[in-house]
Amino acid sequence: MTGVLRHLFAVVVLPFTMAIVIPIWLARRSDIRLATGRGVLELGSQVIGLILLFVGLLLFVASLRRFVTQGRGTLAPWDPPRRLVVHGPYRYVRNPMISGVVMVLFGESLLLRSPGHLLWAVTFFGINAVYIPLLEEPLLERRFGAVYREYCRHVPRLLPRLRPWASPDSP
Repeated sequence: MTGVLRHLFAVVVLPFTMAIVIPIWLARRSDIRLATGRGVLELGSQVIGLILLFVGLLLFVASLRRFVTQGRGTLAPWDPPRRLVVHGPYRYVRNPMISGVVMVLFGESLLLRSPGHLLWAVTFFGINAVYIPLLEEPLLERRFGAVYREYCRHVPRLLPRLRPWASPDSP
């Protein structure tokens, strides 16, 4: 039960706040409501938004599942995985959880047709584009050493590669 609570706490504090709480706050502050777009362009952007939202959520859930089953840790910096996860979505991108949340945020901005939400999505992406290489990756390199450096040589940070990387220990 303790493991479930650790994961639930990490999810609520981090991605839930970023992808749900802040967007709801932005929508209420700007009096934005979900409404069907008028015209083909608006409807098309909303459909793309829904697709991004769905794919981002799938990517996040698949990544979280890997952290639980293989990494033996949470997504939180204060309770990181004990083992390096390089399978599943991690074969395509080093930070699929962040990529998933970014997709959700861009999806929300398109679905709501909201410039404020678009600005939040860009800001969140920018924060992570700075945080990950400056703080997170050096810690991972210290913890996992040569294995992590090899992984970094083959798998991009935020934008996925087209074909999965086959790690030396792939089944």
